[in-house]
Amino acid sequence: MSLGSANRFDLIRLLLAAGVFAYHAVALSAVAPDSALEVAFSQLAEVSIQGFFIVSGALVAGSLVRARNLADYAGKRARRLYPAYAVIILIPAAISLALTQDGQGVLRYLAANLTFLNFLEPNLPGLFAGNRFTEVNGALWTLKIEVMFYIALPLILLVLNSLRRFWWAGIALLYIAGEAWALLLPSLEDAHLGNALARQLPGQIAFFAMGITVWKLEPALRPRWAMLGLAGAVLLAVSLAHPLLAPLRALALTGLIAAIAFAPGPPLNAARFGDISYGLYITHFPILQAMLAAGLLPALGAPAFFALATLLVLAASYALWRVSTGLTSKII
Repeated sequence: MSLGSANRFDLIRLLLAAGVFAYHAVALSAVAPDSALEVAFSQLAEVSIQGFFIVSGALVAGSLVRARNLADYAGKRARRLYPAYAVIILIPAAISLALTQDGQGVLRYLAANLTFLNFLEPNLPGLFAGNRFTEVNGALWTLKIEVMFYIALPLILLVLNSLRRFWWAGIALLYIAGEAWALLLPSLEDAHLGNALARQLPGQIAFFAMGITVWKLEPALRPRWAMLGLAGAVLLAVSLAHPLLAPLRALALTGLIAAIAFAPGPPLNAARFGDISYGLYITHFPILQAMLAAGLLPALGAPAFFALATLLVLAASYALWRVSTGLTSKII
């Protein structure tokens, strides 16, 4: 089974990417540092990333089933993800090298970031040292989680298929195990390490598992879009009320995403003129950092700064899509 064409997953991905962009615009610019506004946008970004994982679980499960073999699947995933990713790593590295001639520092950055190990070397010599946050691209930490899911998915589907009509038990186990990991890891003696580990793949697997569920149950979910949307909205509010209720988040977002994707009406094809959601996600952070380092926020004022940032991010996202479109179009 594959997800039908009458859905709005491209629109959903674009909205989720915009949510992360909005948070980073507020946080990096320090327009309201440590305020309730910044906390609210931080929550928006967290929910957006979790929604991304659900959409990814649904679309990539369908991609794997449609693939001729594992090599075909792996090639599609690599072409969809890596060319644009490499570009967004190489450009700031080249700028850093031109400014500082610090080849060793740039090589450390490239070695870590081109292999998705961004946490090992998030900074580049000569770039953004005076900004509130010094990372070149703080949005990229999710990409290694995506790659780990891509690698694990063939085994996950193999096990789920072996369970036959009890496949849902495998989904439930993935959900419970992932949420247990996310809840228990922060209690480690080293709280920083615990929180960092909790954000990694075992702690996010519930969202991917629910995405697989959307892919598996699409025919049953489609006519129930209104009920799913209402239940999702209620559960999302509950999940945000207290940290101990956060394990309900994956269920909540699944209901909302399914409702938006499958509700009757026009498809609202957000990728009609170009699928820029991925580009928006991976380009916005360094563009904001560069604009802030250039002193454009005080020079332009906040409204003009954010408007210009939006235009530059959209233009960069479209250009990145055009550059890589020959490799990535029609993959999922």
